[in-house]
Amino acid sequence: MKLTGKEKLSYGLGAVGKDMVYMLSASYILYYYQDILGVSAIAMGIILMAARIFDAFNDPIMGVIVAKTKTKWGKFRPWLFIGTVINAVILYLMFAAPPALTGTGLVAYAAVIYILWGVTYTMMDIPFWSMIPAFTDGGKERENLTTLARSCAGVGSALITVVTIMAVQLLGAGDERVGFKYFAAIVAIIFVLFISFTCKTIKEKSTVDIDSPSVGEMFKALLQNDQAMVVVAAIVLINCSLYITSNLLIYFFKYDVAGESWYGTYTLFNTFGGGIQILSMMLFPLIRKKLSATQVFYVSMACAMVGYGILFVLMCLGVHQLPILLIPAFAIFVAFGLLTVLTTVFLANTVDYGELKNSRRDESVIFSMQTFVVKLASGVAALVASICLELSNLSSNTDNVVTEAAGTSSVIILRMTMAVIPIIGLLIALMVFKKKFILNEEKIDEITAELKEKAEA
Repeated sequence: MKLTGKEKLSYGLGAVGKDMVYMLSASYILYYYQDILGVSAIAMGIILMAARIFDAFNDPIMGVIVAKTKTKWGKFRPWLFIGTVINAVILYLMFAAPPALTGTGLVAYAAVIYILWGVTYTMMDIPFWSMIPAFTDGGKERENLTTLARSCAGVGSALITVVTIMAVQLLGAGDERVGFKYFAAIVAIIFVLFISFTCKTIKEKSTVDIDSPSVGEMFKALLQNDQAMVVVAAIVLINCSLYITSNLLIYFFKYDVAGESWYGTYTLFNTFGGGIQILSMMLFPLIRKKLSATQVFYVSMACAMVGYGILFVLMCLGVHQLPILLIPAFAIFVAFGLLTVLTTVFLANTVDYGELKNSRRDESVIFSMQTFVVKLASGVAALVASICLELSNLSSNTDNVVTEAAGTSSVIILRMTMAVIPIIGLLIALMVFKKKFILNEEKIDEITAELKEKAEA
């Protein structure tokens, strides 16, 4: 039976709420604690990276737990709902640090709350994406739903990117600390409502029998799925590039472009970029009619690198006019919109590849990797960004560092980190993908046919 419009809507809204939460944490946690609360940039970088190392153990274990779950509501929805509610509470606490906390106490609070946020986000994110093969028929239906979900996730991310700073200014009446607390509460409530609708509407249409592996067996299975590992490597490098830029973008507008109305310019830039990213994801099915998935990947990677190159040149020339900055933004956001959809489609295809190669179907295991590597990428990006901020000495407590000349060392470090390092990351991802990835459309059709023959035998 084909998916109904209501089921598609409910899954899409769940993706919107889920990525609103993720983007608020990924893009603004460093800014909140470092720039607003005054925590050392290096301390925050270490905290964020350490949390990701912890997730290296937590995420795969969660994948196994989901695989072993058997309830009358299915194996996915119970964890999706429970994880969402707990994560929403912790999200609020993360952006509502007690004013009495300072120094070591504040650093400890940030560390504990961020690790808890990562654990509970994993609790709901793995079952959310792992559900796809369990209630779709595969092929085009699966790819179309994945495209829809990624597009909706992009909407959630874009909404946060566009409205956060303006909403924080409005809700806090100029006090960013208060504004973030209220805004986090609003996002948390939306998150719970949207995922609740998903849990109520979506049901597993097929029972996916998973012979749940031990943690050791699971890692062995993952290492045996070479195509999953290639996609994972690409996801890490691509997302690192994007998150480094997104972490530092607010500092670029606040301290390089500067001016009292910097947050208005920053919002307009993100509005344009977010809109372009969403549009590119929505147009993905049309683009796929003209180009294969791998061709779209190569074009997107080239587009992103060209965009970053133009951005760096404009930065070095001291160009701060918004209309001109939107030129490289267009190329970068189009590319990342398409790449967001593509990497998920590629990862879903590795599930079938793994089943054929290893005689087991490990949706939860494979998609636990996606959750982990995306969070790992955000952790690495945050560490790189924090080192940049430490070297640049940029924070709200050092207003004198605001650039007075385009050639100051602080701004040069900021610009190099924002544009040059992402180009390097994308180049490495492109080389790995081109050398190792084999799951083109012909190969996928061949795998599907072989699996069908085995099922009928």
